[in-house]
Amino acid sequence: MGTPPRTAIRYAAALLAALALPGCSNSAPRAAPASSSPSPTPSSPAQICTALVSYWAKETLKGTKWSGLDWEQKGLSNDQYAIHEEAVAAGRAEAAIHGQDKGLEAIDRLVAQRCTEQNGATWSSENWRPPQ
Repeated sequence: MGTPPRTAIRYAAALLAALALPGCSNSAPRAAPASSSPSPTPSSPAQICTALVSYWAKETLKGTKWSGLDWEQKGLSNDQYAIHEEAVAAGRAEAAIHGQDKGLEAIDRLVAQRCTEQNGATWSSENWRPPQ
C-alpha cells in the first residue's frame, strides 16, 4: 500500500496534539455549582406583551435602524400591533411637548396598561387586519 499521504499524517498529528493539550480529558464535564438564588418564575403573558410591545414602540419613537420592520417581523399579534400603534402615537404626542424621555415613559405606561387589560394580547395573527 505504501506510505500514507502527507495530509493524513498532518491530520493525525494535529489530532494527537489536540488530545494531549492540558485540560483535555475523556471524563464527563463537571456539574455547575448549585446556585443559591431561586430559579426565575415564568413571565406572564401580560409581562411578555409589555416587554415586546414597549421595546418596539420605543424603537419606533427613537427612529432606530430596525424600527421600520413590519408587525410580523417584530413578532407582534394583531392586538399587540394595535397597542404598539396607540403607544407610538401617545409617545410622539408626549415627546413633542415634554421631550423624548417623557415620550418613552408614556409608551411604557400605556403599553403596560393595555397589555394587562388584554392579558397579553396574544391572540392569533391570522388574517391580519390594520388596527381600527
